[in-house]
Amino acid sequence: MKLPPLGSLRVFDAAARHEAFGRAAQELHVTHGAVSRQIKQLEQALGLTLFERRNRAVFLTDSGRQLLMLTRSLFEQLTAGLAQLRQPAADAPLVLSCEPTIAMMWLIPRLPDFQRAHPGVQVHLYAAGGPVDFAAQGVDVALRRNDFEWDAALHAERVCDEWTGPVCRPGVAGDPGDGGWTGVTALGSATRPGAWRQWAQASGRKAPRRPGPVYEHFYLSLQAAAAGLGLAIGSALMVRDALRDRRLEAPCGFVRDGSAYFLLSPRPFRDDPRAAVFLAWLRQEAAASLPGPEGAGPGADYSVAS
Repeated sequence: MKLPPLGSLRVFDAAARHEAFGRAAQELHVTHGAVSRQIKQLEQALGLTLFERRNRAVFLTDSGRQLLMLTRSLFEQLTAGLAQLRQPAADAPLVLSCEPTIAMMWLIPRLPDFQRAHPGVQVHLYAAGGPVDFAAQGVDVALRRNDFEWDAALHAERVCDEWTGPVCRPGVAGDPGDGGWTGVTALGSATRPGAWRQWAQASGRKAPRRPGPVYEHFYLSLQAAAAGLGLAIGSALMVRDALRDRRLEAPCGFVRDGSAYFLLSPRPFRDDPRAAVFLAWLRQEAAASLPGPEGAGPGADYSVAS
């Protein structure tokens, strides 16, 4: 027997579940007439009456109810099978999109530890910030700070809070005092234009009075601070290694700025063991790098503003 087209079975399934052609049309985004024609063609192809039409309403016949049981099973199995096919292979690389500064200054130096702990999960890094098109870019997960709105359909898991504070080359800033620094330049970043204002509000302190250059990227402002050109607002995660190596100092410690880092995925993390393992590791590494109650790890030995 020649099978009817899958599309007509889909139309029948919707019409049979609702026992209404109009509601099926709404679900399938087609017209009432299109549903009616598809049902009529299916009945002719099968040689069966699937619906009784009475008083401008439709009711399933015995044959219709039997066919509904078949289509329901068919589409449930098809949906489950396609979902399984779309799951990434366990040995496929995990493609991570990450903001460039945190990738360069914090994540990449720690990735060898992840690879040693999880040799079966290879991470391929894609440096980018802001919104991400997972399908077009072939990305599995994205590490982002919540400074923009992402698609509500994405699965978002919080990694840690963002902590910020002024940083500079050791000895450059001196004592800020109550009135703010004198003779020290405040370096800015075009990618975080409100960083100084947010820090001042969160810490209750004053920013340096002398405005300095605004660098195109956050990373460049931190490099300028390390070179002795002034004070820049640094992310505690991003400057952790520079503080440890004494390339930078944080004269006022760090405060939460109200934002946080999230790992984003188009699918639930429980459906991708690679992403779930990476998420757990990210949280552990962030806790070891951050100050205060959020991170009491071995690296959190620098001062924290209250």
